[in-house]
Amino acid sequence: MTRFVSFPLAITTALTLSLTACGSDDKKSAAPPTTTPTPSVTPSAPSKTSSGLVVRTTAELTKALLVLRDLPGGFSQAKDEPDDGSKPFSSSSSRCKTLVKYLNATKAPGSKASVTRSFAGGQEGPYIDFGLDAMGTVGKVAELQEEFEDAVDSCSKVTLRVEGEGSTAMKVEKISPPQYGTSPFAFRLTGTSGPKRGLEATFATAGVNDVVVSVSVLAGQGELEAATEAAVTKAQQVLKA
Repeated sequence: MTRFVSFPLAITTALTLSLTACGSDDKKSAAPPTTTPTPSVTPSAPSKTSSGLVVRTTAELTKALLVLRDLPGGFSQAKDEPDDGSKPFSSSSSRCKTLVKYLNATKAPGSKASVTRSFAGGQEGPYIDFGLDAMGTVGKVAELQEEFEDAVDSCSKVTLRVEGEGSTAMKVEKISPPQYGTSPFAFRLTGTSGPKRGLEATFATAGVNDVVVSVSVLAGQGELEAATEAAVTKAQQVLKA
């Protein structure tokens, strides 16, 4: 089940699973990507409407996603799960309304086309999700990034409810983002009480022309930087303005 949280996230799926249930049979944690990938497709310019709106197709965006060979050994591609319509994140604070909306959404608000791909680095993680959301214009990307950052700034805690396991309080904090793409932004969720106490997930987003690139890492050890560099680099190489 893919979620829009770092703008595509299958992260909720990973959060709701036991950390021994997802991914390959390899129990060792894989190292993060250490080099940027070389795209295996020829870049192509997108079409535009008379009003200047950039039109991206799902197929076009999919070509710009990282594939398994772009990652180091030890990772496997996670199986896509259908959206079950659940809304696992909540908050009693009105200041958290926008962030909760983002955490529970399945794609970026206003997205014209959206694609995601998820990987697992063994039964205990890390789990890394990559996504691309076509917003139509560079300005729409900037607006979404600003609104998302404001949502994190306004909210210090959300609640994650996992069916059959109860609720976990998750601390929300903005962190220094990997410096790739335009208007990069990052934040972290950390379980502070409940069944998922101690669980950590980090998220980063950045603009590449009219597209938002998003990366999330669950149960990782510093993979966000290299994963974001690899994702942004491939998007820049494949997606022409």
